[in-house]
Amino acid sequence: MLDMRVVVITGGATGIGASCVRAMAAKGYHVAINYYDQIQKANKLIDECRNMGVEAIAIPGDVSKDKECRKIVSQTIAYFNQIDALICCAGTTQHTQNDDLDSQNAEHFQRIYSVNVIGMYQMARACGIHLKQSSNGSIVNISSIASQNGSGSSLGYIASKGAVNSLTLALAKLYAPQVRVNAVLPGLVNTDWFRQNVGEQRWCQIKEDYMKGAALNAITEPQEVASAVAFLCVDAIKTTGQLLLIDAGATLGLNVNYSGGIE
Repeated sequence: MLDMRVVVITGGATGIGASCVRAMAAKGYHVAINYYDQIQKANKLIDECRNMGVEAIAIPGDVSKDKECRKIVSQTIAYFNQIDALICCAGTTQHTQNDDLDSQNAEHFQRIYSVNVIGMYQMARACGIHLKQSSNGSIVNISSIASQNGSGSSLGYIASKGAVNSLTLALAKLYAPQVRVNAVLPGLVNTDWFRQNVGEQRWCQIKEDYMKGAALNAITEPQEVASAVAFLCVDAIKTTGQLLLIDAGATLGLNVNYSGGIE
């Protein structure tokens, strides 16, 4: 490879993170796959990356802990000697009834924030010096439509994703002009993680309701989110501080024909 590029992807073993691994490998990036407890899936992704002609390593770590964030970065540098992009996919939530304000407490909020927000900050800080040395340094954070419409799996999750958006804008200013920082805001995504958490019957109802209210009458696949992430990382060289919705038109809503109903 004439121009070697390296990306660190947190939460990279499953779901959107795994799709980002594949998308960035297809772009020719070597990949450091951070995982929390899915070592077998991470190792399978290493094989997929090598079959695409790039190198990959798997690094365990809890991004809520600064020491482990620094370890993820130091192990990546030890193996590849550079970092050109950071994609923050690691995230957590708690499934609650949002109209029951007693279903979450400070401890729940703190755990969600420790991964979804503080983890992103700690990874951006740990990678910063290396990203600034790249000729195309980039960070892409995975946020959520929840930050825009106030709906989601829990109030702690909704609030954390709003904080991710603000953090993205602040980092875009602080890391300019060497590093671009953007966020992708997916709507409902077809992942095993979500389906397993809510159960198959509930998932089918959520999916049906979402599609009815989305302009494109669809939900989003993980690889579609990853495609947008890869574009922001690699090709959108004059784009920073942007919050890109990938929601099948859910925030746009349906096309209402005022002469006679919904088209």
